[in-house]
Amino acid sequence: MTELNRRAVVQGLASAALVAGSAEAPARAQEGRPTTPFGFPDVERRAQDLAKLPYDARVPALPAPIAKLDYDAWRDIRFKPDKAFLGEGSPFRLQLFHLGFLYTRPVTVNLVRGGVATPIPYQSSLYDMGRTKLDRALPVDLGFAGLRIHAPLNKPNLLDELIVFLGASYYRFLGRDQLYGLSARGLAVNVEGTAGPEEFPVFREFWVVAPETHADALVIHALLDGPSLTGAFRFTVAPGDETSVAVTATLVPRVDLATVGLAPLTSMFFIGENDRRHTDDYRPELHDSDGLQIAAGSGEWLWRPLDNPRDRRISTFGDRDPKGFGLMQRDRRFESYQDLEASYDRRPGYFVEPEGAWGEGAVMLMELPTDTEVNDNIVACWRPAQAYPAGIPVRLAYRVRAIGDAPLHPGARVVNTFGVAPVASGTAKGAEAKAGLTRRFLVDFAGGDLAYYLPAPDTVEVVAGTSAGRITATSIAPNPHDKGFRAAIDVTLDATGQSADLRVFLRAGGRALSETWVYSWTAP
Repeated sequence: MTELNRRAVVQGLASAALVAGSAEAPARAQEGRPTTPFGFPDVERRAQDLAKLPYDARVPALPAPIAKLDYDAWRDIRFKPDKAFLGEGSPFRLQLFHLGFLYTRPVTVNLVRGGVATPIPYQSSLYDMGRTKLDRALPVDLGFAGLRIHAPLNKPNLLDELIVFLGASYYRFLGRDQLYGLSARGLAVNVEGTAGPEEFPVFREFWVVAPETHADALVIHALLDGPSLTGAFRFTVAPGDETSVAVTATLVPRVDLATVGLAPLTSMFFIGENDRRHTDDYRPELHDSDGLQIAAGSGEWLWRPLDNPRDRRISTFGDRDPKGFGLMQRDRRFESYQDLEASYDRRPGYFVEPEGAWGEGAVMLMELPTDTEVNDNIVACWRPAQAYPAGIPVRLAYRVRAIGDAPLHPGARVVNTFGVAPVASGTAKGAEAKAGLTRRFLVDFAGGDLAYYLPAPDTVEVVAGTSAGRITATSIAPNPHDKGFRAAIDVTLDATGQSADLRVFLRAGGRALSETWVYSWTAP
C-alpha cells in the first residue's frame, strides 16, 4: 500500500446505472407498492449476481466542463441546502457530491420510500456551480461522487454534517463536538501488498431509506465491488455524543481471498511525545490518532502507541473472537497540539465492536513513514486466520463508535509514552546505552483505581516483558499531576537492528490495575 494523501485519497467508483426523470422523482411514490419492499436481501442478491461477472474497472469519461477540475474548483461546487432530500419531518438531510477532481467514477444514489427504490437523477440545478460554467446540460445519468448526511448533532435547531461516503469504500462520521480526522472503510484487500498491489473495492451504488418522522437513526444500503469480491452493506447511523454506525455485511469472494481486512480504519500520525525526530514544528504533536486500542477476546485491554517509523512496520496481535479494536485520539488537551485551525484535540477515535464470534485471526496495524501531516499513514483492521473461498458468502456484523474522551474500560489507561536514553555509568550497561542498545521508556498510567494507591506506592509493581533482549531495570513513581503513576523500563537488545515487542502493566496484590502497554522498538 502506498501512502494515502488526505486530499487525494485513492478511490474508484463503478459506473452509474441509467436513471431517468426529474430531481423531484424520488419524492413521489410510485403507483402501487411492491409485493416485497426493497431491503438488504435485495442488495445481497445484487452482490451475488455481480460476483458471477468479471470486475469492470472501466471509468466513463466525464463531460468536458468537469473533466479537468482541480481541487479548489471541485470544492467550489456546492450542493444547495434547500435542495436536500429526506425532509418532511425527518431530522436527516441528504446531499450529494458532484463528480470531478479525483472523484471521476460515478455512483448511483437511490431513495427508498414505501419500499420502492428510485434513483436520484443528476441535475445541475441541485448545485451552486461556483466558478464552473456549463455551456450545455449534463446528462441525468451522470451520477454522483458520493453522499453526505446532515442532522441536528450539536444543537437541536442546527443541521451538522453527520456522515460522509466519498471515495472507494471510505466513510467518516462524527459524534457531538467532534471534527473530522480518521476514516473508516467498508473493506481492505491486500493492505500489506504481499500478493500484489493493494485493492480498493468501491461502493458503486447506495440506497438511502427515507426515515419515519422523528426517527433517531438512518439506514443506508451500499453495493461493494472490486477485483476480488463484491459485497452488500447496511449502515444504521445513530447520531449522539458517541455517534454509532451499526454495520451488517455480506461478502461474496470472486477468488479465494486470503488477504482481506475487516472493518479497516485509516488515520494519520506524524509526530507525538514518543516520536519528535521528524520536524522542528512549533506544534508539539500532529496526529489524528495516537494509539491502537484492543479489547482482546481474553478480556485483556491493550494500548499500542502509534509511531512514524523509518520504514514500513506491520504489527499483528493474534486473538480469537475479539471484543473490539480501534484507532483512538486519547490526548485531548489543546496544549499538546497548539493548533488553532486543525483542532487535533477534537478528532474522534473509532472503536469497532464485533457482533458474534469472529474466530481466529489478528488485529493488524500498519505504520508507514511520512514527512508531512497530510498523509494518512496508519491502517488497522481485523485479519481472519482462514481464507474466504471463492463463491461462498461471508456474513458479519459489527458496530463502530466515534469515541471522545470517555474511557472504554474501568482500569487505568496509558496517557503518555516517552522514549529516552537511560542514565549511563562506567559499566557494561553504560557501554550498551552509548551504543544505542539500551533504551528507557517512561509510561504514564492514570485513571481506574490508581488514585487510591498514591499514598502507598510501594504496593504497586511494574510487570514488564520483552520478546527479545532483556529488561534491565524497572521503577515506578507517583505522578500527582495525573493522579497516577509513571513506570520506567530499561530495555537492552543484543545487536543493532534487532527489534523487540515490549509489554508493561501495573499490578497490586496479584490484581491488574491497568491496561497493557505494548510497543515495538528497534535498536538503531
